[in-house]
Amino acid sequence: MSSSNLVAEAVWSEIKSTRSVTDNHLSILHFLYGKNLERATKIVDQRGVKRIVGEPSGRCVFQVVGESRRKEEYFCFAEHYCACYSFFYDIVNKGEQICCKHQLAAQLAVSVGACVEVKVSDEELALLLSKL
Repeated sequence: MSSSNLVAEAVWSEIKSTRSVTDNHLSILHFLYGKNLERATKIVDQRGVKRIVGEPSGRCVFQVVGESRRKEEYFCFAEHYCACYSFFYDIVNKGEQICCKHQLAAQLAVSVGACVEVKVSDEELALLLSKL
């Protein structure tokens, strides 16, 4: 794991434990994520993050609203994957970013308790994920 990821993990852990974000947290996160952090905070402020939880397993996926006028929704796993174009282009292909704004928005929303939580059956969740 890279040092950037370790620093980010420590900051997210601290935010989760207090359920609040300090200026110091924002400064560190902005250094790590740049403009994606600003975009992610906008998504969270607009309540654009849904956490879809399968029951009874507790498995989950995030559905995050994009910024375009069409308001596309992207499925993502906060730490590993997003279905958006930027994830494949900037992260997988070029390796220029740690994560996309949708992953950041999901991580931030979970950390501060700002997710809209939707419960579905495990079968419904599996069907959703099979469409990725």
